[in-house]
Amino acid sequence: MDILLGVAALLVLGMGAQWIAWRLKLPSILLLLVFGFFAGPHWLDLGIADLLRRELLFPVVSVFVALILFEGGMTLKMGDLKQHGRVVIRLISIGALVTWVLATLAAWWLLGFDFELALLLGAILIVSGPTVVLPLLQHINPRGRSGAILTWEGIAIDPVGAVLALLVYEGLVSPGGWGQDTGHALIGLLKTAAIGGAGGLAGGWVVVLLLRRYWLPDYLHSPVTLALVVAVFAGTNALQDECGLLAVTVMGIYAANQHYVSVRHILEFKENLRVVLLSSLFILLAARLATEQGMAAFGGLDLGIVAFVAVLVLVVRPAAVWIATRGAHMSREEKLFLAWLCPRGIVAAAVASVFGFELTERGYAGAELLVPVTFAVIVGTVVVYGLTSGIVARRLGLAIPNPQGILFVGASSWVRELAKILHAEGVPVLLLDANRRNVREATRAELPARRGNALDENVGASLDLFGLGRVLAVTPNDEVNTLVALRYAHGFGRSETYRVAPDTVPAKGRAQPSGDLGGRTLFAADADYYALSARCARGRIRVTPLTAQFDYDAFRAEHGERALPLCALGPDGDLAIATAEIPFAPAPGDRVVAIVEGPRPEPSGEAARDTPGL
Repeated sequence: MDILLGVAALLVLGMGAQWIAWRLKLPSILLLLVFGFFAGPHWLDLGIADLLRRELLFPVVSVFVALILFEGGMTLKMGDLKQHGRVVIRLISIGALVTWVLATLAAWWLLGFDFELALLLGAILIVSGPTVVLPLLQHINPRGRSGAILTWEGIAIDPVGAVLALLVYEGLVSPGGWGQDTGHALIGLLKTAAIGGAGGLAGGWVVVLLLRRYWLPDYLHSPVTLALVVAVFAGTNALQDECGLLAVTVMGIYAANQHYVSVRHILEFKENLRVVLLSSLFILLAARLATEQGMAAFGGLDLGIVAFVAVLVLVVRPAAVWIATRGAHMSREEKLFLAWLCPRGIVAAAVASVFGFELTERGYAGAELLVPVTFAVIVGTVVVYGLTSGIVARRLGLAIPNPQGILFVGASSWVRELAKILHAEGVPVLLLDANRRNVREATRAELPARRGNALDENVGASLDLFGLGRVLAVTPNDEVNTLVALRYAHGFGRSETYRVAPDTVPAKGRAQPSGDLGGRTLFAADADYYALSARCARGRIRVTPLTAQFDYDAFRAEHGERALPLCALGPDGDLAIATAEIPFAPAPGDRVVAIVEGPRPEPSGEAARDTPGL
């Protein structure tokens, strides 16, 4: 019963932390660590810390990390590497070397580690990892090249750091010592790269083959891929220690960048799985850290650990980025942001736990501090970067905390009129249309516009979506609107994906799209594209301020059925879109944007504040 309670608490607390973080617009990692700590034996004691014994903990954590790295690899596009490959390679080579050297010196000087143990700790702390970098980037959503570079670095640096830590560990325990073991270390490094790369490519090729030949039913695509990832990870690790992380990363990159079959549905499954795995891992490890043994280990550390974390954040990372990006064509703001985001995560914890345990068993002096120091660095860097990286990105002009802009897919006349009004009110807009004339007219109206097919992945990937937080599918074609809503819901979220209502009188021989295929219905259930065009032809889009004396009820009474509310602008700049599913209820102080038909009536009371559309 205690185990069942622990499993239930692990899942409930993990999902609860994710939901609260979303509601409060905070990095989820912070709440996961807090929830895990308070779920430990010193506070609520929900049995989470005792779910896995030591002999099961590391294998389970390793498998979880492998799945997360595979999912991370599936998000990497080779096109990004062509643009930023030089910077990424320098960060995971020169930057990693600088980090290793400076972290080693800091551990030797500030923590009192002997030099060989400090070398191991420095190698472990090279890694950052997708377990912490990806959630923070998802929360911040930075513009430009910095996000793509950090994603590549966070995923590619894990195998590099794990392999380097393994080589240092083998040098520590080798009877021949450091000098005589150099050749063995180089051979091990080459074997790791060869086996990991070949195993990853083979695993990715098998996945693609199974999908391309239709040897799997649709419902087995994700489960079989999951099993193959675990098999590749375990198999390559059996052939060469610590090369499994490299193998699953290569496997994910290969699957994402081949052009034979679509793996989008597998990526979506893995993204959902990643949320569960990340939540469970952080809460589980934080709960275990809060045990008496973990607290006792922390008690053995003095203020030196605080100084050590500060040096990693303020000296080591900036120095590594500065040296690695010299000569790179990057803005000063992008380099500063790279220098201020390098949290440590699960991979560092897993590697430190394995090597710390092995060295402690061998009686190596000071090895018992390896795990608590690593966890202190994880907690410290996650807290520092989690609380400040978003602020830094916004101060540098690389992020917007709550983007209110709109991507209009479709640029017909009434769409251009609405976009021009919102643009004049300070709402960022971008119009995307395959019709050359519509795009030309939008450009003449001084609206940001782009010609292209919204369903083309290359077009979607090339759009500058900075400041845009929602997408409106407003083309005359109901099927295109439905597909756009399905296509863009992945990036914008289903709650911020909208489409006009389907044609209430579809053409002969043409099926009407189902209302549950994707996207929230814009404005009203009967406000299809042609109805909206007709309304605009009979009237104009107007902006009406609401006050305590002239509220929304008064607005409705004033205009009746002649007015169709489209959206409302709040005093703080927030934009609320009217939909058919949820009653539209703007408050005093908001400005209502609506199509008002017919000649404008004589103003009465506060209605005199109506502002005609531009």
